[in-house]
Amino acid sequence: MRERVIIKWGGGLITEKDKMKTVRTDILDSLANQLEACVTQGMDVVLVHGAGSFGHLKARKYRLAEGRQTRDSVPPNMTQDEAVEAVRNDMQELNQYVIDALTKYDVSAVSLPPHLWARNTGPNFEGDLTMFEGAPRGIVVVTHGDVVDCDMPEEFGILSGDDLVYRLATELSGVQRLVFAMGGVEGILSEPPNGVNDASKLIETMRIKDGYEGEHMSEIDVTGGIGLKVERGFQTAAHGVAVHLVSGEIEMRVRDACLGHEVRGTTLLP
Repeated sequence: MRERVIIKWGGGLITEKDKMKTVRTDILDSLANQLEACVTQGMDVVLVHGAGSFGHLKARKYRLAEGRQTRDSVPPNMTQDEAVEAVRNDMQELNQYVIDALTKYDVSAVSLPPHLWARNTGPNFEGDLTMFEGAPRGIVVVTHGDVVDCDMPEEFGILSGDDLVYRLATELSGVQRLVFAMGGVEGILSEPPNGVNDASKLIETMRIKDGYEGEHMSEIDVTGGIGLKVERGFQTAAHGVAVHLVSGEIEMRVRDACLGHEVRGTTLLP
């Protein structure tokens, strides 16, 4: 069976999360280079990326994660339906930056935006994952967090990339590892980062019994922040998949984690 890895590039890693639609091109370039190294080693890769400043800010402003709202409960600039289309278009724009970065390193990639194939939100979303399973060797399948259609009364909602990676890691064949590439930290910290002795706060291994409630920037993040990553990571580890959270800003750390090398970061244990 071919060995497969699921990689999550965090939205706060590949974009300036507090600046509308701003890409960190140097980080994208480094991540694409590392992903190419994995493909060269013969590994099948499924890549999921977050939204960052291309999705969260506008989605929060128009309360898209909450589903259909009354007209007077959202800003008058646009309707929720217009906001849904705007966020989807913004995500397509960010996705193109990702594809372009991979193309620079001769990585063949195909994009599958969730609003075209998935419905409803959370870990039990509906969607056909056989498209990912059947990708030819050497082809990287890329998807991302997105606004998807939902059953009534919500009508629409935010499908998180963390829910996507959980399903992909536990339902596709041959998945050995799930790697979260994070921005600003080297993994899970024992307390919020403040720039003082952050390296000493790193939790190198965690079990679910240890308990963890991650803080996230609720004024920006509409999908649960680090707490959701940890929750879905533990659920994935329970299926026998190795789960690592590492810095996406330190050269070759994501590559090494994907290849199964020992690397500084946080490992979630079943």
